[in-house]
Amino acid sequence: MDFLNNILRFPLEELPFVLIVLVIAFTVHEFSHAYFAYKFGDPTAKLLGRVTLNPAVHFDFLGVLLLVIAGFGWARPVPVNRDNFKNPRLMGVVVSAAGPLSNFVLGIIGAFVYALLIATGVLDGITNERLLFAITTFLRYFCFMNFFLFLFNLIPLPPLDGYRIVEDIVPPRLRMKLQQFEQWSIFIFLLILFIPVLQMYTISPLYMWANSINYQFVFSFLKLFGVSI
Repeated sequence: MDFLNNILRFPLEELPFVLIVLVIAFTVHEFSHAYFAYKFGDPTAKLLGRVTLNPAVHFDFLGVLLLVIAGFGWARPVPVNRDNFKNPRLMGVVVSAAGPLSNFVLGIIGAFVYALLIATGVLDGITNERLLFAITTFLRYFCFMNFFLFLFNLIPLPPLDGYRIVEDIVPPRLRMKLQQFEQWSIFIFLLILFIPVLQMYTISPLYMWANSINYQFVFSFLKLFGVSI
């Protein structure tokens, strides 16, 4: 048990809740990409069965494993053919942004539910400690992980959504230059993974920002419900 706790990013007793949250967050994220791509005229994801909320088709074992161990990861990317869009650059930005924004919306929903349970006294009324732990742990990770994935996926490094957004915004010449460096992206992620100093200035701030966003929304909802803080 001590060995697992040493290599995992999250406490072992909380890991099941983390995994459940990741399944939901990754599934909605990739579904959002596929859905908007299909609506904008690209049938690629639809033909591959990706316009679905079935977690199995979006699951990427390595991506989830890295998130559990290193603190960052990914789901199985949705293939998108921008040539099928009427306005490839504009619609490409929307499709790329749909994934992170879906996580942001999920985070807000989680913060609302958490604040509502506090404001109505539901959590205070739960006498079963294990049930209380399960509910609060799930909601805490549900809010935090979705806000974290929102921020993480906006990093402008391939294959993340932030990079795809930049690709569609910049002029074609600059886009071609950026594509020359895509092959090095995996090495950048490995450096971040294995060099603590780099992680301190890359992934760690995202954790702090995600927590900050989470607290701000929870506190705002509590104020909305008339709960003094």
